[in-house]
Amino acid sequence: MDKTRVVRVTRSMRHAFYEKVMTKSKKFHAHDEANQSREGDTVEIISTRPLSKTKRWRVVRVVKAAPRVSEVK
Repeated sequence: MDKTRVVRVTRSMRHAFYEKVMTKSKKFHAHDEANQSREGDTVEIISTRPLSKTKRWRVVRVVKAAPRVSEVK
């Protein structure tokens, strides 16, 4: 998908009864106009008007870039 990123937001929570720490994650489709982010990057997103059936978020900036691996020839 060109100009679209799937952003996973992970959060930790403690179960009310068992008190076990559980992680929950949710995926958001975000619009990246400049194609500035890559896989593994940490990005900041904000809500926006509906851009398509599933896109309701926009990438504001890349907070932390993932290390790039050079291709082997």
